[in-house]
Amino acid sequence: MAQRDDAHVDDWLLVLTLSSGAAACRAAGDAASIAFVLAGYVGAPAAPRRAPPGEAADNGRKGRLRRAVWSLSTLLTVMFAWRVAAVMPNWPAALLVWALAAATTVGGFVALFHRRP
Repeated sequence: MAQRDDAHVDDWLLVLTLSSGAAACRAAGDAASIAFVLAGYVGAPAAPRRAPPGEAADNGRKGRLRRAVWSLSTLLTVMFAWRVAAVMPNWPAALLVWALAAATTVGGFVALFHRRP
């Protein structure tokens, strides 16, 4: 079973690498877009690697891991909302993008820190 999980991780990393490379090529010359792609490429795989390993960790370690995962996911959500809101045709649509990003961030916080086990 471990081999199968490793194969899925390898496939996911390959897809992420190829799509990030294609996005960086399309953004050639635009430093902000390349920085966005690079930050997403580094941040996306970091969150699952930092995910709590279940009941094996002590409470202090779980808390640190949850904070790290929430911070990384919030960073990626804000970065995505920033880019999407910038291309919206009008301000109500951009406001909706930011409202959904805020709801996602708050929902993640509640799910990670305020739920009962």
